[in-house]
Amino acid sequence: MTVIDANRMNEIEARYPEYFHRSFRQRFGGLMILVATLLYSLYAVWFFDLPKLFAEAHWERVGIYLSQWVSYDVQPEFRIADDGSIDIRYPRFSPLGDNPHPDWLVNNPDGSITVSISGTNRTVTVSKSQTIVSAHGISVPVDVSSGAPKVVGPAPGWMTVYDDNVLADLGFAGNVSISVDRVKIRKRFIGWANFIFDTQSSFFDKPVGEVVGLIVSGPRIKPDQSNLSLAFDDIWNNSEWQHGDVWTKLFQTIVMAFLGTLLGSLTAFPLAFMAARNITPNRLLNQILKRFFDFLRSVDMLIWALFLTRAFGPGPLAGSGAIFLTETGTLGKLYSEGLENIDNKPREGIKSTGAQPVLVHRYGIMPQIVPVIVSQTLYQWESNVRGATIIGAVGAGGIGLKLWEAMRTNANWENVAYMVILILIVVFIFDAASNALRHRLMGTKTH
Repeated sequence: MTVIDANRMNEIEARYPEYFHRSFRQRFGGLMILVATLLYSLYAVWFFDLPKLFAEAHWERVGIYLSQWVSYDVQPEFRIADDGSIDIRYPRFSPLGDNPHPDWLVNNPDGSITVSISGTNRTVTVSKSQTIVSAHGISVPVDVSSGAPKVVGPAPGWMTVYDDNVLADLGFAGNVSISVDRVKIRKRFIGWANFIFDTQSSFFDKPVGEVVGLIVSGPRIKPDQSNLSLAFDDIWNNSEWQHGDVWTKLFQTIVMAFLGTLLGSLTAFPLAFMAARNITPNRLLNQILKRFFDFLRSVDMLIWALFLTRAFGPGPLAGSGAIFLTETGTLGKLYSEGLENIDNKPREGIKSTGAQPVLVHRYGIMPQIVPVIVSQTLYQWESNVRGATIIGAVGAGGIGLKLWEAMRTNANWENVAYMVILILIVVFIFDAASNALRHRLMGTKTH
């Protein structure tokens, strides 16, 4: 054990005063930052009234939207006539087609109709005088023979009674709405209905084996068109899922991002040389260009898209222009800052040989700045694929507009899920391609 005397201690304190005589900021800086962050968080909770916001939020809609992302529903309506007959009707554009005969709907000998909502556990039997809802291990009759529907016996918790209507909530499986003259049933199925062939297709509702057989060796459905071509046309022009339009809009989004980023980088590159103080000694020109970059960046891409859609009309041209303006400012700033941080020794060495300015830039500057240019440009390109989706929602074209139209209906959430998944796949692919290209150009290995 080594003992340090007072003189040695004083010598160490004099040599390292920053460790033994720390300022108030050094001693309590971390604690002050922690306290300031806590206070700001409390202020944000008060300012935005987060408790009230969370209390009044419609959290039940989250489950509804998510369930509609992964499922579809069929909504048969049973109209009870005065003579006791029951007429079955389906909404227009039903997933089951124009003349459905589902196996989960059974006509009973006594004239009633039984609908299986979820296997044998949840069923609804509709007759002239009453509707019986069976769920959660009990059967609840609802009398519809009088002026208003009336639950026979106590109503369970999953059934709500109104003046002229009784609503039975059967969870994810669906629900039942019962009134005197009609019963509406919503039956939910996992999956996306008619994703391949819609109800108008010649291949609709055929087994997979039969469809493959028709495409490979079956007789022609249309004499002037092969079955393979017909199947492709039916898929591409699917009236419900609109694959052709969705994929075309997705391609427009990719082109918008690529074109806007490319034009922005080509414009920002020469301007960055004039904005860099160590390359162009004209201070006035440096400041003008840097403020120009700031102006282009300060106006968000979404705002540029709004301006350009008013000027040129909705479409991909406005979207490409918005990305171009934003990227000119962003990449111009990044390029100029990269140029100002280069090592001037290689540049000065080449300049001392009497080389022309173009050669000085080519051999003294470009080898140092290329990694920065490549990395930042590829990152912005990848980011703009996502940005192009957002600006599409304001009329700039691409899949963003298609996505917004599907969301506005508040009913086509499975179509929303389809487009969101496509966007995610494209972003993942571009992220991987961007990383691979960046590492390849910069000569580094990927892990």
